[in-house]
Amino acid sequence: MLRAMIVEDSRLGRLELKSQLANIHNIELVAESENLASARAYLQQHKVDVIFLDINLPDGNGFELLTELMPAPKVIFTTAFEQYALDAFDNNAVDYLMKPITQARLTKACERLSVDDATDMQDSADELMTMEQRFFVKDGRQCWLIPLAQVERFESLGNYTQVHFDNKHPMLHKTLAQIEKRLPEKHFFRVSRSHVVQLDKVNYVQACSSGGLELTMQSGAKVEVSRRQTSLFKERFAL
Repeated sequence: MLRAMIVEDSRLGRLELKSQLANIHNIELVAESENLASARAYLQQHKVDVIFLDINLPDGNGFELLTELMPAPKVIFTTAFEQYALDAFDNNAVDYLMKPITQARLTKACERLSVDDATDMQDSADELMTMEQRFFVKDGRQCWLIPLAQVERFESLGNYTQVHFDNKHPMLHKTLAQIEKRLPEKHFFRVSRSHVVQLDKVNYVQACSSGGLELTMQSGAKVEVSRRQTSLFKERFAL
């Protein structure tokens, strides 16, 4: 059973969607919200498997909510504005339903949701992310649901973090320290104050005259390991 949340500013819209979801056997509606503020408040205390999310909300854009969730739950957008389809994910990972939503179209969208994936997500939502779990990034008009395994490195830029994957470099509105807490140590390593790298994406390791190390990533990018972290890096790989 998938734990679902509706985020929709229209009371009638929530009632109609709630009524339609009652006819879908694998969906359990656990929360409703009319704006981003109340949705944030609920999600800070509870986990859900899927969000039925409107985009134009009184206090902001629905995409903003997703950037705060790591890992991201499944999302089915529900909107009256066709132009927002251009902002949908590059990998077509979520459905996009135009209002008015028919029962048949909603049922088809829900059939795409995997109960097994949702269960795995719920069990580990308060722990480290797995390499299969995804998180949401929006940069301008482009949006991605990025599998953690796809990320080469995270780079700190003040209160933001740049995510490097597949020759793309969008910004995530989280600090590197916040992200690091959710990363599996087996796969990621903090090489300096500014970088966390995925170890499987390191092609070469070279000593530097400064006493540190220089990593060559799969993309060809060079990342320096600070002197402080070099000893830990060497211990980890018995260099």
